[in-house]
Amino acid sequence: MAERRYLYRGKILALAIEDGRWEIVEHKDAVAVLAMREGKLLFVEQYRPAIRAVTLELPAGLVEPGEDPREAARRELMEEAGFDAEMQELFSFYSSPGFTDEKITLFQARGLVPRRRPPDPGEALKVRWLPLDEALSKLFSGELITSSPTVAGLLWLRGQR
Repeated sequence: MAERRYLYRGKILALAIEDGRWEIVEHKDAVAVLAMREGKLLFVEQYRPAIRAVTLELPAGLVEPGEDPREAARRELMEEAGFDAEMQELFSFYSSPGFTDEKITLFQARGLVPRRRPPDPGEALKVRWLPLDEALSKLFSGELITSSPTVAGLLWLRGQR
């Protein structure tokens, strides 16, 4: 097994050097949710300090220790958009396996029911509903839609047509 030396350990990630040369970010697993109603897809608009920009994203968030990813998806949908739903797991992927182990599982929400949970402290989200064609147009123009779970979800939906 490779030798891993930790430079930093935080709440959601750790930074390590492996074998003296590989910079590795260990990151909590995450979920994202595709939710549609009346032919429109649910997004949350929010400011992302890491890229200093506003993004349009699928509801998403971290899986807490011991939490089932399906329950994390339900919780995130309630916190970020005010809906509960049955979750169907679609697929999982790594956000950028060249340097991080962050695994994201994409779910599709079925049977949206209004049910709000308080958002995470400091989250300022705006719910937006867009037709798939408009969302794809924003994706391919590079306008607002840049997060990997959102890109993966939109391309999956496009392939389902």
